[in-house]
Amino acid sequence: MLANGRFVGFVPTKDTKSARKFYEKQLGLTFLREDPGALIFDSNGTAIRVIQIEPHVPAPFSILGWSVDDVRDCAERLHENGIELQRYPGLEQDALGIWTSPGGSLVAWFTDADGNVLSITEG
Repeated sequence: MLANGRFVGFVPTKDTKSARKFYEKQLGLTFLREDPGALIFDSNGTAIRVIQIEPHVPAPFSILGWSVDDVRDCAERLHENGIELQRYPGLEQDALGIWTSPGGSLVAWFTDADGNVLSITEG
């Protein structure tokens, strides 16, 4: 039923100005337009709607994630853009903050301007 529909991701924000700076400038997503209460970005053909919500309480888990070819390179570029990777107690993460999952995937987490948890994964 929905397999042929186009996926749209939703991200809450309390401040669209800060969110636009983060998603457009720091992550490099293409800004498409602004609708009342929402910013729309393109991420490799997938629309991401950053919607203004008050009050906003970030979820304690990833709400968006990207599959990347080289997680280490991506983590270094995020760091160069002022984004720090998150560290979690109980997970063995390398010097960059990358965790190797039991299945061998490499995963790193970071937060946006509102504290929403985002991730990158290789493998």
